[in-house]
Amino acid sequence: MENIVYFSDQFFSTGRKDIWNRSKEKIGVLDLKSAFTSDVNVENADGELMVQGGFPFLSGKWLIKQGDGTELGEVKGNISFFSKSYRYTSNRGRFEIESPAFSREYRVVDENGKEAATFKKVNGFFEAPAYELINMSTSLLTDELIAVVMGVNAIEKRRNAAASSGGA
Repeated sequence: MENIVYFSDQFFSTGRKDIWNRSKEKIGVLDLKSAFTSDVNVENADGELMVQGGFPFLSGKWLIKQGDGTELGEVKGNISFFSKSYRYTSNRGRFEIESPAFSREYRVVDENGKEAATFKKVNGFFEAPAYELINMSTSLLTDELIAVVMGVNAIEKRRNAAASSGGA
């Protein structure tokens, strides 16, 4: 069964944003910890910490942990010239995250080539990124995938910042 959720980043990447289901019911909160870091917490509707995501000190990999600190996996960018490519490695397998170069839609595919999830940016041009996440996986938690999406977003922000400062 598909699980569809909606959530967004903030323009300055700080603050708390609600997570909604398809019926527009609040099912949790995405806590963007600070404007100075990319760290996020995913909380359920009762305010319990479910999943954390962030870059470890001086690392380009986005680490995802359960609320109790148990490591779930990591997201890292792959080098690709004509597409956006990432990999999520977890204790349940390796997942490729792919998107054509100028697309706003991403596919998460397991090691057997089966689609585990999709997500897409559903915002306007000058708004903070908002996402629609569809979880089709029986092994990946929706909270975990929200942290994966935010990891891809954080890696892209870092790449864009490096590219814009490198040309000056």
